[in-house]
Amino acid sequence: MWGLCVGVLVVICIVTHWVYRWRNPSCNGKLPPGSMGLPLLGESLQFFSPNTSSDIPPFIKQRMKRYGPIFKTNLVGRPVVVSADPDLNYFIFQQEGKIFQSWYPDTFTEIFGKQNVGSLHGFMYKYLKNMMLNLFGPESLKKMLSEVEEAACRTLQQSSCQDSVELKDATARMIFDLTAKKLISYDSTRSPENLRKNFVAFIQGLISFPLDIPGTAYHKCLQGRKKAMKMLKNMLQERREMPRKQQKDFFDYVIEELRKEGTVLTEAIALDLMFVLLFASFETTSLALTYAIKLLSDNPLVFKQLQEEHEAILERREDPNSGVTWQEYKSMTFTFQLITETVRLANIVPGIFRKALREINFKGYTIPAGWAVMVCPPAVHLNPTKYQDPLAFNPKRWEGMELNGATKHFMAFGGGMRFCVGTDFAKVQMAVFLHCLKAKYLPSLMSEHFRWRPIKGGNIVRTPGLQFPNGFHVQIAEKDRRKREPGYRTIH
Repeated sequence: MWGLCVGVLVVICIVTHWVYRWRNPSCNGKLPPGSMGLPLLGESLQFFSPNTSSDIPPFIKQRMKRYGPIFKTNLVGRPVVVSADPDLNYFIFQQEGKIFQSWYPDTFTEIFGKQNVGSLHGFMYKYLKNMMLNLFGPESLKKMLSEVEEAACRTLQQSSCQDSVELKDATARMIFDLTAKKLISYDSTRSPENLRKNFVAFIQGLISFPLDIPGTAYHKCLQGRKKAMKMLKNMLQERREMPRKQQKDFFDYVIEELRKEGTVLTEAIALDLMFVLLFASFETTSLALTYAIKLLSDNPLVFKQLQEEHEAILERREDPNSGVTWQEYKSMTFTFQLITETVRLANIVPGIFRKALREINFKGYTIPAGWAVMVCPPAVHLNPTKYQDPLAFNPKRWEGMELNGATKHFMAFGGGMRFCVGTDFAKVQMAVFLHCLKAKYLPSLMSEHFRWRPIKGGNIVRTPGLQFPNGFHVQIAEKDRRKREPGYRTIH
């Protein structure tokens, strides 16, 4: 009996010591304030808890109020310093590859692949970045402009023939089809397999609690990746067996790189790269575009300013039937302000992760070597305060500011050497779609007889990434299809 009591006491002591060490990690200096949460779980449940706020995410806001803009936590068993401090965020991106390096939780690596571009560093990352610029660089985008416009107009035309359309799905399909065509010559109308369907399953569990059990969103996510990767691998194998004489898509470029003697590119890296590009190019952009139209529907004065800019572009055009030129695209000043403001409020990416390569001291706090750092997204408190209400949708707050890269107060697309390569591609698609929606496709129908209205949905949920759980359904109707029904919004 005495031996049993001693054994129990020993176990209690061991557990107590373990819990104490969990809550009080060792550090040579002063750790930022904060809580490490429950053993093993940390504060993961609070981080992934859904919310409907357009303000700073509650997880961040509550801890900022209690601890300040730099605090510690634990997510999915990993100690993390969360930074909502502009100076620290800027410092982290400027020290990329020196003091910090890109890092994501093991669950993300499992989802995107061990050889995904976000997990690679040094020469290999630069090599892949140069490959991607071959697809998303300015010269390629200039050639792609007419295809983007054609896709946008086709989507709008098809939408006007339906009783209602779910914008997120419609824009995602448009962007995915265009990107898949440029990457792998994929045509959804001719393929026996639905590649996008696998990505939809993948996305639904991407930012969810990492519990790999059948029926969970995370499990469905992994299954979606598995199926999509199988399709991509089969396509790559077929292309390698029957190569084309001329490069027509990015796959041809990749295959050429794989053939080179002494190449550092492997099939595994190439497939992970394709997977990430297909995902990143359409999911985040379609979310931002849907959110932009949602915000426009709630702000008629901003809508009017956007319309005036695109009508002016049409008036200056010698041939009214010609497409958007690169010069016209670059002149869309207010549209770029609108896109930047949308991305600021959307906070689509819940956080940008880095890992400290050595111990760092900053503003009196110590970040131990090996700890992760989560740079907060462009939350409302990190942005310019030219207009006082940070929650207000006001594109004019960006007037006169440089919008081509990251600043200390705006890092929606990352920063430093890892500034998102696809940023310009996303902006082109959003700007051209808005041009077609507000100026090219609609002008002949813009009268008191042309009506447009949201039908249902439009509510957002963050888990912590942005979602439209009920979609955003809108109705576009020509004058011969709709009379003056109550509730429609007239577009002038």
